[in-house]
Amino acid sequence: MIEEDYFEDEEIDESEFYAVRPNKTQIKKQIAAISAMAEQISELAPAQIAEFSLPESIEQALLDAGKMARNAARKRLLKYITAQFRTLDIEAIEEKLARMKNKSAHAVREHHQAERWRDQLLTDAGNHQLTLFMTEYPEADSQHIRQLQRNGQKEAKEGKPPKSSRLLYKYLKELIADQQVFPSDAAQDDDLIDEDQNDL
Repeated sequence: MIEEDYFEDEEIDESEFYAVRPNKTQIKKQIAAISAMAEQISELAPAQIAEFSLPESIEQALLDAGKMARNAARKRLLKYITAQFRTLDIEAIEEKLARMKNKSAHAVREHHQAERWRDQLLTDAGNHQLTLFMTEYPEADSQHIRQLQRNGQKEAKEGKPPKSSRLLYKYLKELIADQQVFPSDAAQDDDLIDEDQNDL
């Protein structure tokens, strides 16, 4: 059973991790925060969990926890994971999880933006929406979008599979994603240029 694989050393003295023992309230808050983080990581996909480069036993425990129902056994396993996390570089794990969350939030936002633009471009007011879109995304291929617009509207009227609608969504999402990446890259390039000029 999963439980038998983990809990030989389950009971750990809370004070052993501190050179100067903080008060119990502080310890409980830290444990609660680490426990919440362990639970969040256990709910990630296996490939995402692997990105943390954790010790094999901890990674396997997280994978096992992710497969379990929310019961007492899972709670005990998360308690074990929490104890093991406290022996690692918690800040590095927190930063990695934060980056993953931020990336996921960006992906959701890009999806909604692309979906909204796609729906607006396929309405009867599509020409006006295209003008608005090109104002916001001047690097876009207006002819390509217009072709997908026409095909998408035709498919909708004839009750055909929305092939062009899907292609339009994909193209819009790529544009939106590129626009959100490039400004930060440009800013980094400017910083490097400034540094080089300062070195001259």
